[in-house]
Amino acid sequence: MPILTAHSLTKAFGMRPLFSDATFTIRRGEKVALLGPNGTGKSTLLKVLAGLEPTDTGSIDRRRDATILYLPQEPELDPLRSPREIAREGLAKWHAAKERYDEVSRRIGEGELEEALLAEQAELAEDVERLGGWSRDHEVDEVLGHLGVKDVERPVGSMSGGEKRRVALARILIAKPDLAIFDEPTNHLDADTITWLEDYLLQDFPGAALLVTHDRYLLDKVASRVFDLEDGKVIEYTKRNDHVGAFDDFIEQKAERFAQAERTESNRQNFLRKEIEWLRRGPKARATKQKARIQRAEAAVNAEGLRVRPEVDLAGLETGAKRLGGNILELDKVSLDMGERRLVDDLTLRLVKGDRVGIVGPNGAGKTTLLKMVTGELAPTSGKVIRGVQTKFAYFDQARTTLRDDWTVLDNVTEREHSDKTGAGQVTIGDRVMEMRAYLELFLFEGAALRRKASALSGGERARVALALALKSGANVLLLDEPTNDLDIGTLSSLAELIESWPGCVLVVSHDRFFLDRVVTSILAFEPEGKVVQYAGNWDNYREKKREEERVAKQSQRASAPPSRRR
Repeated sequence: MPILTAHSLTKAFGMRPLFSDATFTIRRGEKVALLGPNGTGKSTLLKVLAGLEPTDTGSIDRRRDATILYLPQEPELDPLRSPREIAREGLAKWHAAKERYDEVSRRIGEGELEEALLAEQAELAEDVERLGGWSRDHEVDEVLGHLGVKDVERPVGSMSGGEKRRVALARILIAKPDLAIFDEPTNHLDADTITWLEDYLLQDFPGAALLVTHDRYLLDKVASRVFDLEDGKVIEYTKRNDHVGAFDDFIEQKAERFAQAERTESNRQNFLRKEIEWLRRGPKARATKQKARIQRAEAAVNAEGLRVRPEVDLAGLETGAKRLGGNILELDKVSLDMGERRLVDDLTLRLVKGDRVGIVGPNGAGKTTLLKMVTGELAPTSGKVIRGVQTKFAYFDQARTTLRDDWTVLDNVTEREHSDKTGAGQVTIGDRVMEMRAYLELFLFEGAALRRKASALSGGERARVALALALKSGANVLLLDEPTNDLDIGTLSSLAELIESWPGCVLVVSHDRFFLDRVVTSILAFEPEGKVVQYAGNWDNYREKKREEERVAKQSQRASAPPSRRR
């Protein structure tokens, strides 16, 4: 049964078309991923579907009784209310139905046996069941807890942007709408929480979901269809192989479609060559030919050819990394306290050339704080941080605080205002000297895009500007704090290739399990009570070792239990 059907939607931003003639249906209970490069209009399309922005042309049919809720990238919440109060709003319909059912049941119990009242009681009972059952108040604290919201009575006005997003996400999950529209729901979630969200969407969320996300593992596990928004068109891909993840299936189908388009374009070019030769023979020769042939040639000339969208190209930027010394970075029995809380306890870590360390752990554990201690922004409570003489850091922070919102793209990367008027200058990458404008083309900024203010950029575009700024510094140690947030899959792939070939060292805080599996050589895991442990290998290796540790601990617990408790 359709929850929402879009008919020929068209939307432009100024003179730039975002999407046109978008037609699709989302049915009850299905989970759909919306993919596409940064800046193509995915967030705008979500707002149009949620009824928050008008469409230029086209229409949307929403089922009359359907509930549709939307999670934006930056939700607006009442700053005076607590997470528990806000999340409990998700139960508003359930509470109304349950309270009305209790009232009707009381009246019937007191002897009011009118047929209309009995019919209403039966109808209300169905509503309560449909809205989640007879006992749901406990879900508020459970879902908030799973999402890492610990202080459920603290006003949300004092919370970070990531914490607010988790509260808003909890409200939608608890509400169980007919259609939930999520814009990057995994941003600011740690890897274990994303795993929980996958299971929740599959097992405990009966409604349909439309998700913009670039988390490949979540896509593979949850989605049954993919909408691909590119070059203004929404192309639908339905999962056809149960033994392949949804994203892998999508990539295979897109590759097949692209190959077919290449063949079609090749045939068109061959046809054009022949027809052009014929047309050039002169009016006398053409006069004897069919008029239809001339029309076919003109149609082929005017037809739109194969369009290949440019991708972020970071190949070769690793040559900009400065030469490393013998000592790169060493943490010697380092401890770090924040207030009365110990974030890092007696950590020893030594980086050697080629180390790519993934830093994982719950939100608030201290991962970003560790990076700030590495750069010297924070001093350790005890122990030493030893930095090599030739060690130079490039720090890509998750809040993109290196960017000035009132400056243009070009100004931010040149690090001076009005650089488009005074000259953008050059950047040195290894032995190469590049014009700054050519350098920014690698990050898909050229022409008018260079003059756009940072405040007007999408999250993904801001991330690309911050990345361009960090990588031009000639650093040899990359410190990346949640670099995958907001980046599209093509840019993520290019960044992963850069990290894999980086000649120096990399410390990367990330919740993206696929990214960690691909690029890191070890995992630095934040565990309870400030314990930070290094595990060799990637994310999968780490999770396997943790599962083995948990299995051994359970066996030991059973073995040490009193005989009466072993049965």
